[in-house]
Amino acid sequence: MRGPGPVDSFGTILSGLAKRLGLESRLLELRLQREWPRIVGEPIASHAWPDQIRFKKLYLIVRNSVWMQQLTFLKPALLAKLREADGGTLITDLALRVGELPSTSRAGDPASPTNQSPVAEAALTEASAHTAAIQDEDLRRRLTQVMAEALARAGPH
Repeated sequence: MRGPGPVDSFGTILSGLAKRLGLESRLLELRLQREWPRIVGEPIASHAWPDQIRFKKLYLIVRNSVWMQQLTFLKPALLAKLREADGGTLITDLALRVGELPSTSRAGDPASPTNQSPVAEAALTEASAHTAAIQDEDLRRRLTQVMAEALARAGPH
């Protein structure tokens, strides 16, 4: 009789589930937004914001055309930092556009009163849509809660 097989870590299970559900790039977006100053440094982080990832291209919102020009020159260095952060598979290019950067509270501060109720509700709705296919009710409920908390921390887009 065979004993039980190796036990997968929770992170491995979530990673596989995210890949299967097509959530890898969305989860990376949230992680980049949460850790943006640490990844690119404070000077860049205060003038640019990671908006979204589409087709392996990270779209950055940049404060003004001067910073857009500067980041165009820094694009190879930024891509290297981003590859380091994501393992080099989910981001292959950058697109820059001038726009309004989100405020600090909008960037995912869970203590912000303006970020509590509508964001949490929207995050729960989005997470529920992604976990609807999971048959185990307890697992679906717990995963929905974990995903909703992560989405709520990232704030609205």
